[in-house]
Amino acid sequence: MYNEIRADGSSRMVGGVWDLSLSDRLREWNALNQTATNKGISEEFLLSILNKLNDAGQLLVKKQLDYGPTNISRAPGGPMNGLRVRMHDKIARINNLLDKGVDPENESLQDSFIDLLNYSVIALMVLDNTWPND
Repeated sequence: MYNEIRADGSSRMVGGVWDLSLSDRLREWNALNQTATNKGISEEFLLSILNKLNDAGQLLVKKQLDYGPTNISRAPGGPMNGLRVRMHDKIARINNLLDKGVDPENESLQDSFIDLLNYSVIALMVLDNTWPND
């Protein structure tokens, strides 16, 4: 694998089994981007979405390396219950910080919302049986 640098300065890893799928997804994204910009949605907005999803995905991979899959797949009450509890805790934390108007000391609100996004991705993977069990 190697890192390909594109003309616009962005990069992607190439040379692996994901290339074909990635190419297809990039084509889909480009088609959506063109349609959206034709309908008045700014490219800056679309790029912001892609950047947020990319950042969240990178964090999910890093945490997966630390935790492994079993903290979800073997959660008491099952994976969906474990995710529900984690998401509930994050939302309670966000509510507490916002309601009290205090600045968090250890984890930013942005971090909490990224965690919620990633828990949602994991839940979707559990639902379609693509989250690993071991």
